[in-house]
Amino acid sequence: MKNIKEEIFLNCKKFVDNKLSLVNEIITSNQNALQSETKSSAGDKHETGRAMLQLEMEKASQQFSVISNMNGILQKIEILKKNEIAKLGSLIYTNQGIYFLAISIGKMDVVGKEIFVISPSSPIGKLLLGKVIGEKFYFNDNQIEILEII
Repeated sequence: MKNIKEEIFLNCKKFVDNKLSLVNEIITSNQNALQSETKSSAGDKHETGRAMLQLEMEKASQQFSVISNMNGILQKIEILKKNEIAKLGSLIYTNQGIYFLAISIGKMDVVGKEIFVISPSSPIGKLLLGKVIGEKFYFNDNQIEILEII
């Protein structure tokens, strides 16, 4: 059986792969719609349709860029490495919850545990980075203590 950290990582990969697939479908669909769009006698209507498709293509391209960036971050994670200090790829147990420092996904249920998958650049991610077991810090007026880092 995979350990919890590997399971979380695999769920992150699935999340990114699904998002990437969806954005690729949108881009392909919009490209096909742009190519099949023919000049009609209602010129303004045609131009408006093309402009809307162009905007959708730009939006999808931006999403593709964000998702590709997430994929790049995941590739940097050494999942089997145990960490003494909280960093990218760390699974951090605290008195307030369990955090996985990777990409911003949010809450994830893995083997019956609620895990917060967060980016190191998120507000709490920034506070967790560099911490060691036993260290305490404040977030939203709550004192958080690092109990374990994997």
